[in-house]
Amino acid sequence: MMRRTLICVLFALAFALSAARLANAQQTIFIARHAERADAGSPTPPPAGADPDLSDIGRARAASLAGVLKDAGITAIFATEFKRTQQTAAPAAKALGLPVITVKSGDTASLLAQLKAAQGNALVIGHSNTIPPIVKALGIATPPAIADDEFDKLFLVTPAGEPKGPPTLLTLHYR
Repeated sequence: MMRRTLICVLFALAFALSAARLANAQQTIFIARHAERADAGSPTPPPAGADPDLSDIGRARAASLAGVLKDAGITAIFATEFKRTQQTAAPAAKALGLPVITVKSGDTASLLAQLKAAQGNALVIGHSNTIPPIVKALGIATPPAIADDEFDKLFLVTPAGEPKGPPTLLTLHYR
């Protein structure tokens, strides 16, 4: 009986330590630019206000992103109001059974508030001109530059917070 009680106490202690470890887990924010647009490479620039769909290559890249992130513990997905970001986020949202939360393209403050409130890791799909300010607002002093023809970068930002330490940025490439 004593041995059974000891085993139960050890099991309970291990469970409590695991729960505490998960509660203190540091949030990671995965940030990607929308995938390739259907009008990419066009000799004439798109008209102002254009909202193109993804190209076939872009749809394949969006599916690849979903595969890369399937085990990343994503609990919230954010994308701007444009079709290309929504379509980039859609495969991951479907695979994870999560809705895509729409945020206005230039509203970094609202996005940051929602990220702060999110429990767990989050995915943000943005644009080449919105990702650097988001990364900077998350505490990274020198945000990444994104060229017009770069669609394969995945940024992992771990925001600052005590006792977690300073913010970190990791840049990966996916195909």
